[in-house]
Amino acid sequence: MNAHPSRRASAQRGVALISSLLLLFIITILALSMFRSFGTQERIAGNLREKDRALHAAASAQQYGEWWLIQGNNAAIGAVTCAGTLNANLGQGQICNQTPARAGYTVTQPGTWAAQIQYLPPAMGVSGVAGPNGDPPYFGAPAFYVTDLGLAGDGAGEAYQIDAYGYGSTAGTVAVVESTYEVAQGVVNRGGL
Repeated sequence: MNAHPSRRASAQRGVALISSLLLLFIITILALSMFRSFGTQERIAGNLREKDRALHAAASAQQYGEWWLIQGNNAAIGAVTCAGTLNANLGQGQICNQTPARAGYTVTQPGTWAAQIQYLPPAMGVSGVAGPNGDPPYFGAPAFYVTDLGLAGDGAGEAYQIDAYGYGSTAGTVAVVESTYEVAQGVVNRGGL
């Protein structure tokens, strides 16, 4: 004989409540973890943006250093023991006779280089001044360092090493780039750069 129908229903009433509470608990945990990951993703995106800003600032200083090197008689001025910070925007520059590493400068702290040539690209906001589009300011102006490496490997000109660095919006976000540039005898920039 079958059990009475009212007894069977009363034995199952607690299972539905427990199942519902367990499902609600799982959905709540998933929602909380999803919201927490959104904050982490925003920080990662912000860090990547600052890294890109620092890299672009360093690359602009490096490219300006390469351009500066072939202007006028800059390559003919010879290498000196570099000291002090110069301003490329005022037409100042120097070619050093030793690399930054030999001068005791490290890539982990480029802002402490005693000898450098600072270059501030047009409309770049630094030190509390926002950029033209309301971009956050850069921590500091990018800078470069030019070293005479001597005769180029092909014997056709002089080899130069250009080290440059740039910041993001904080001192902790910095990028350092380096290039080797050859200036051949008789090379004249006709304004094509």
